[in-house]
Amino acid sequence: MTAPLAGVRVLDLSRVLAGPWCTQLLADLGAEVTKIERPGAGDDTRHWGPPWHDRDGQKVAAYFLAANRGKRSAAIDFGTEAGAALVRQLAASADVVVENFKVGGLARFGLDAASLRAANPRLVVASITGFGQDGPYASRAGYDYIIQAMGGLMSITGKGDDEAGGEPMRVGVAVVDLFTGMYAAVAIIAALYRREKSGEGAHVDMALFDTQLAMLANQSSNALVSGKDPPRQGNTHPNIVPYQPFAASDQRIIIAVGNDRQFARLAELCGHPEWIDDSRFASNAARVSHRAAMVEAVAQCVALHPAAYWLDRLEQAGIPAGPINTISQALEDVQAQHRAMVRMIAGTPLVGSPVRIDGARADADLPPPNLGEHTADVLRELGVSPADVQRLRDDNVVGG
Repeated sequence: MTAPLAGVRVLDLSRVLAGPWCTQLLADLGAEVTKIERPGAGDDTRHWGPPWHDRDGQKVAAYFLAANRGKRSAAIDFGTEAGAALVRQLAASADVVVENFKVGGLARFGLDAASLRAANPRLVVASITGFGQDGPYASRAGYDYIIQAMGGLMSITGKGDDEAGGEPMRVGVAVVDLFTGMYAAVAIIAALYRREKSGEGAHVDMALFDTQLAMLANQSSNALVSGKDPPRQGNTHPNIVPYQPFAASDQRIIIAVGNDRQFARLAELCGHPEWIDDSRFASNAARVSHRAAMVEAVAQCVALHPAAYWLDRLEQAGIPAGPINTISQALEDVQAQHRAMVRMIAGTPLVGSPVRIDGARADADLPPPNLGEHTADVLRELGVSPADVQRLRDDNVVGG
């Protein structure tokens, strides 16, 4: 497969997760991504361990590996005028710049969107911040955990209410960062497509807070339509019943009945065809209204047999169900193995890209780079002489 973004040059000035997740996706799709990192330190997440991975004698946190496949690393200190000039040169020949500095933070280096686009009108600059380029919170830093709290996600995550001993919980991965990175990649690709027609670049403004509100999906719609805040429901679903874990005789499994036809088949499997005509259970709306009775009835049935018994029969009946795996179990699952989702690149274990186009996976083959691994190559492409490269190293402008 010809990589869809082959020939697109991306300058990655971002760090931690939302920006790197975006640029990793662009790299998977074929873009040439050059990541600019601070000499000596690099991306913060290089140090977010344990656990650690050792590659070529450099110890790097597993966290960094998750978001930086397919990139080159150039260690350039653009806090210096010489370093900023190098990065401006790179931006002048780039198609895309991705940054996640606080609003206005790059202006003092001449690396803000307005300055870069003035020098390169075809450039697409994506700015990822906590709250966007304007508004009363624009100057605030953005952290996924805070956004999950402020954006309403934690209010519906967790079990029970405060009085019952529950509490709002964050999701186990930084989902707002990840969603924002993916939205940013989509917006960048759209801006590049528009550029093909207009010749003009764009400034993409992505805010974690905006993304959090958008990704609430049916829950925000529930609040808008009902005028009430959705409650925390733990592992149950606010709009569908039965749709939750049930304890088989040996372990818990998920049963997710999505429509009345599936429910009718579940009733037959449970040996209770009368449920189909029971006014409390005959429709999904009725089952939501009589949630406790419905869940108790299904729970009593499921408890009679082991998980394997149910999973086999539920699959044959076309009723969505599955085990509750650990992460290791999920990575070792036969489906994950068949889809080759776990990869080893240059001795580095990684989870691969989920994107497949025409049967081929869009997946970069470069491992996450060592800090400054490609600095010399990048400077050579800019026409910097070996003597000047050494001088820049001596002045601590560049590393690697």
